[in-house]
Amino acid sequence: MGEATPPTFDERGLRHLTPDEVARHVADIAGRGYTVVTDAFSTEVADALVHELDRLEHVLDITPAGNTFEGLHTTRIYNLLGHGSIFEHIPVHPGILPICESVLDPGLLVSSLSSIAIGPGETPQPIHADDQVIPLPKPHPAIICNTMWAVTDFTEENGATRVVPGSHLAEDSPDLTATYDTVPAVMARGSVLVWHGSLWHGGGANATSETRIGIAMNYCAGFIRQQENQQLGLPVELVQLFEPRLRQLVGYDLYRGLIGHIDKRTPAQLLLGDERPPFMLWDAATPPTD
Repeated sequence: MGEATPPTFDERGLRHLTPDEVARHVADIAGRGYTVVTDAFSTEVADALVHELDRLEHVLDITPAGNTFEGLHTTRIYNLLGHGSIFEHIPVHPGILPICESVLDPGLLVSSLSSIAIGPGETPQPIHADDQVIPLPKPHPAIICNTMWAVTDFTEENGATRVVPGSHLAEDSPDLTATYDTVPAVMARGSVLVWHGSLWHGGGANATSETRIGIAMNYCAGFIRQQENQQLGLPVELVQLFEPRLRQLVGYDLYRGLIGHIDKRTPAQLLLGDERPPFMLWDAATPPTD
């Protein structure tokens, strides 16, 4: 057998997926609640992210939150889009975003973008579902689709995310105080774990001397509230510099021509001076005139 063909990355260090690859990952999420995309980004990207997160941790004086859910030995940096252009390619990844668009729809939004560095001695995070706080009967269609970027290797020993396969189809959410049978989502750096928002999961324990570093890129349906308030958390002057798709993802457009308008204008028109008229649902419903 010949050697495996090395992955091909674009100029940003990101790998594009074929439509068939996207479809296979979407089918995995529908069936077991999660999938792993290997070689999604290059080692150079991983190195750059590690360096920048380490810098931010010191500049922002980030320390563990002091609760067992966020972690007693885990550091988290929230609102990463507000902390440097290096993070702007993450929400619009050409291989990962199409998977999440298929799980939700193209009107999805950035719900949150944060780093999670699980340090030595950390204990397992309570098993939970990311849509647990939303009062909808279960099971239900996906309203959240989340991803974890493996900036370092994720192993069973260093705290790889633990999942309960098929639990996205359960009729309830997990008890945060209970223990469950889980499997570790082991993956090499450069991989991305993608899961349905109803999947039961949690960060693993870190029994090593190294820190496990991941970036949580989380999306939600365009009709529900984002976990991190992107409109207030990101300065307008910064959003003006975003590429158009990223501006849409943080909430500067309308969902299906209706949700999010201000007097029939988009946030981009109101705040960024965008002169393009929005597509409004009402306009589409107006019968043509002779």
